[in-house]
Amino acid sequence: MKIRKGGVEDLPAILTLLDSAVVWLNDKGITAQWGTDPFSTQEKSVRQVEETVRAGDPWIAEIDGVMAGTMTLTPVPGTYIAPADEPEVYVRLLATDARFHGHGVGAALLAHAVEETRRKGVSLLRVDCFAGSEGRLVAYYEGQGFTRTEEFTVGDWPGQVLEQRV
Repeated sequence: MKIRKGGVEDLPAILTLLDSAVVWLNDKGITAQWGTDPFSTQEKSVRQVEETVRAGDPWIAEIDGVMAGTMTLTPVPGTYIAPADEPEVYVRLLATDARFHGHGVGAALLAHAVEETRRKGVSLLRVDCFAGSEGRLVAYYEGQGFTRTEEFTVGDWPGQVLEQRV
């Protein structure tokens, strides 16, 4: 697996990957996390992904030259979470292509996020995620070294903020 710096030129591929993740989630019966419609068909979602990628540092995980996962690191969270009281790196748009689930792509990207956070001289790495579905995603992040901080909701979408000191 290779992790490379991405850019706005990767937006179409990032949207395709996010669409794949929606299908994978839906196939598992998880429709509340990202809904049932592909990201690429929702104008608001496309705009949000584009704004996030432009405001941050997108990273692309590739396996045999194929995009297997993505994340974007930003200096602030999305608008629904208050920024920390100190410098932080925030993991956003972390997703694995459905074809590569179970290959450690997410873990590799999160390990890269830790490295990037250290490289920037920042000690706080945060992420938020869907807290529904029996908290499986929260447990995943805890398994990657993150600790729960605050819970939040956006409409009826339950979320959890987690952090890691690096």
